[in-house]
Amino acid sequence: MARLAAHLRIALLFALAGLCGFFAPAHSREAAPGTAVVRAALSELPPEAAQTLERIRRGGPFPYPDKDGSVFGNFEKRLPARARGYYQEFTVPTPGSRDRGARRIIAGTGRTGSAATCDEYYYSHDHYRSFVWIREP
Repeated sequence: MARLAAHLRIALLFALAGLCGFFAPAHSREAAPGTAVVRAALSELPPEAAQTLERIRRGGPFPYPDKDGSVFGNFEKRLPARARGYYQEFTVPTPGSRDRGARRIIAGTGRTGSAATCDEYYYSHDHYRSFVWIREP
């Protein structure tokens, strides 16, 4: 019975998130383990996201070196709970924007301790209000 109640709460969460526009319809419905974060193929994201991911894997250079690679606190609790310092944030440039814009990739550091090799990446187009877990082939 408790398991059914938990499943109903999760279904309700997804329904409410969908009604609020948190998930774009092109994204797959597979959620990240332990979260309500929907997965999306890298090819479904803006090309600048793929470029930023490539920079992360190379270790730079980054367009905002004072900000890119800084600790992401996950204060919104929209990503899986991890120890402080586990997540790092990186700017995804927005064409035509005069500042950093709202787009980010959040990288986990995983067992390797490195965002470059962890393979846990999340994309936010709206400055952390919603995320998609980047799925790669």
